Amino acid sequence: MAVRLAASGARTVVPSLIDVVGVDDPPFWPRVSAAINESVSHLPRSQPIVLVAHSNAGLLVPVVVRSMRLPVAGCLFVDASLPSRTGPTPAASPERLAYLRTKVTRGRLPQWTTWWDEEDVAQLFPDPQTRKAVSAEQPWLPFSYYEQQIPVPAGWDHRPCGYLLFGPPYDRMALESRNRGWGVAEVPGGHLHQLVDPDAVTARIAAMTATWGSPAD
Repeated sequence: MAVRLAASGARTVVPSLIDVVGVDDPPFWPRVSAAINESVSHLPRSQPIVLVAHSNAGLLVPVVVRSMRLPVAGCLFVDASLPSRTGPTPAASPERLAYLRTKVTRGRLPQWTTWWDEEDVAQLFPDPQTRKAVSAEQPWLPFSYYEQQIPVPAGWDHRPCGYLLFGPPYDRMALESRNRGWGVAEVPGGHLHQLVDPDAVTARIAAMTATWGSPAD
């Protein structure tokens, strides 16, 4: 995805958060924000940033926006969870916490691809090689990561926001995004469709964010 976005003319940065979320001590969101800031520290101070968040990373967008030292021009949620309209946002619902608690060993969760039925997980990947590469990067998260409450600073969404849907169950998030007045588009597929059809996803991301060049206050 980053390579394809760069080929389309975008300057791309993909922060690594593996070490940040792998430590045991909550809260985790301040370290995530700091790591993302560090990942773009080499860019010019006037460089507008478009944040693109996938899956559970969507919950962290408000605190990342507020912590950024570079201007944030817009936020795009890609098959992602949405932060509460007013905070704080729980990192997981009570039902999800109860389910995850059954999988904890010594305070940590196994890699997320082992949480679900093999048949459901396998179809998310285009081939075994891609799955192997993704699995190699999955941290064993502390259970406390999903117990955290993530702040929602006022005004974080005073800039263009949009939602790119792949499919259920995130269609509920797409509907909520429409209710918030955001632009919504869809590239039908599974939750990791960016791995299955990166060209289509890249094209849609580029189209949705093409006019987001000017940062908001």
